[in-house]
Amino acid sequence: MLKIIIPTIMLLPTALLSPPKNLWTNTTTHGFLIATLSLQWLLPSYYPHKNLTPWTGIDQISSPLLVLSCWLLPLMMLASQNHLQHEPPIRKRIFITTLTLVQPFIIIAFSTTELMLFYISFEATLIPTLILITRWGNQPERLTAGIYLLFYTLTSSLPLLIAILYLHTLTGSLHLTMLKLAHPLLTNSWSTLLLSLALSTAFMVKAPLYGLHLWLPKAHVEAPIAGSMLLAALLLKLGGYGLMRITLLTGPLSTHLHYPFLTLALWGTFMSSSICLRQTDLKSLIAYSSVSHMGLVIAASTIQTHWSFTGAMLLMISHGLTSSMLFCLANTNYERTHSRILLMARGLQPLLPLMATWWLLANLTNMALPPTTNFMAELTIMTALFNWSPLTIILTGTATLLTASYTLFMLLTTQRGPLPTHITSMQNSNTREHLLMTLHITPALLLIMKPELISGIPL
Repeated sequence: MLKIIIPTIMLLPTALLSPPKNLWTNTTTHGFLIATLSLQWLLPSYYPHKNLTPWTGIDQISSPLLVLSCWLLPLMMLASQNHLQHEPPIRKRIFITTLTLVQPFIIIAFSTTELMLFYISFEATLIPTLILITRWGNQPERLTAGIYLLFYTLTSSLPLLIAILYLHTLTGSLHLTMLKLAHPLLTNSWSTLLLSLALSTAFMVKAPLYGLHLWLPKAHVEAPIAGSMLLAALLLKLGGYGLMRITLLTGPLSTHLHYPFLTLALWGTFMSSSICLRQTDLKSLIAYSSVSHMGLVIAASTIQTHWSFTGAMLLMISHGLTSSMLFCLANTNYERTHSRILLMARGLQPLLPLMATWWLLANLTNMALPPTTNFMAELTIMTALFNWSPLTIILTGTATLLTASYTLFMLLTTQRGPLPTHITSMQNSNTREHLLMTLHITPALLLIMKPELISGIPL
């Protein structure tokens, strides 16, 4: 564990002390070395936990998410280079430092086996994200977005802290392995119902569940590209991961909680897909698409079957890569046209033909086309939900149809149609951007060959 965390922390002096000329080269190369080193976590193991220490341990649920978070750090740096081109060197250093600071917290949150340490690292990720949005966002509304993010997260996390402390008084330990032995934790009394509600709500807000999602589109739209990638690919996954961990601990959720959460999650996939169809802002469209996909993850985590957990795990990793790639593509368009409005930046295929290929690939994976891992994930989740209640097929089926509709709408609007008259010249796409897209889509395509690496099933 330390052989990843220590190099990640050493990125801080690298960012602060590198000569200005080599700043991006040094930090990005260092990030890629850490990402390569983290691939060892995906190797199969016969034990429930790998690298088990008193505080941390890696199992089949956390290893894919840990590798994803290590893989995306250098990609965030690659994506931000153009955005920070004209900034003074000290701002660049602070930006890279802030990005790097999130990483150890995310790694600890995904690998800890102790609930209080998980809570601390889960909340600590909020601070660097808030700095990224409020200091490097584009519009003045970024402060409103920061306040939304802060209040939604803090309001939901206080009950989580109280619930964790109450769990400690019940069992005498917050270690996950000990809590598994202390089954069954929850009976049907009011106190335990409120406990499981408090434990779930914090993760539902982070995931986010429809109805608790209003902070997300605002945060995405105002964040710089690295902030959007961090939110979409990693911070939303903290919510899904927390749900999977907590629901496994507390045993089956009581039916009082089952139905409202499941209904909201499935209704949310349907509603946010419908909202996507009438979005005019490209980043907002991709943000609502994240709400729609994470709704399926919440629904799958709530019913707690092997199939649903496998589907949720597959969808979290696939969505992390896909949505991060879509945000990068939206950013390349924004850097050239200085507008996120779809009508102002449409018909770009003749001007950027190679980018159109990346747009096509990203959109096909987003709409879960066979044989991508997104398709495997959605099919697995739908099967699990259908087994739980055949009526769910109505909402999941409609949501799938709407996902295909808004994805095609996004592809056709950005790539086809008449070129707006105000666009007279366009900077060509460069090698850095193509490398960035390749590094997003290659893992997604390679995982088609061996999806069990990320499926959360012991190999």
